[in-house]
Amino acid sequence: MAPQAVSSTPATPPQEDEEEEEEEVSRRMMARRVKIIAELLQTEKDYISDLDLCIKEVIQPLRNMQIARFDVDGLFSNIELVHQLSAKLLSLLEEATTDVEPPMQIIGEVFLQIKGPLEDTYKIYCYHHDDAHTMLEYYEKDEELKQHLRDCVQSLK
Repeated sequence: MAPQAVSSTPATPPQEDEEEEEEEVSRRMMARRVKIIAELLQTEKDYISDLDLCIKEVIQPLRNMQIARFDVDGLFSNIELVHQLSAKLLSLLEEATTDVEPPMQIIGEVFLQIKGPLEDTYKIYCYHHDDAHTMLEYYEKDEELKQHLRDCVQSLK
């Protein structure tokens, strides 16, 4: 019969294993949370950048053309207000996360704080969405208006 090898390291008590496992789970959850918050901030920055482009390269030039049969405000509804509110949301999110340790970053409070204005602004935007879509289809049938829209969109590329 062969002698059995005896382990020279003592067995870790089950309680320590559980604590280490809980710490690892907490670390993974915190890393995931940090990643999600960073993604949220980046998405909001990208959205604001897209709105900036739309306002500067499409809406303002169309307004400057002053074409009587083209309702720029009807087509784009309250997009400038959406832009302002998004910038405010980003500012509040950055304030809540800059120079604050990840466990102390309370971003839910930001959304609660801005909930009312978000609802009010997007209710208007969504309410006018179908009309704007119908208007756009109508404008695309008019070659002159269609070309103005194409020119503005082309400037985005």
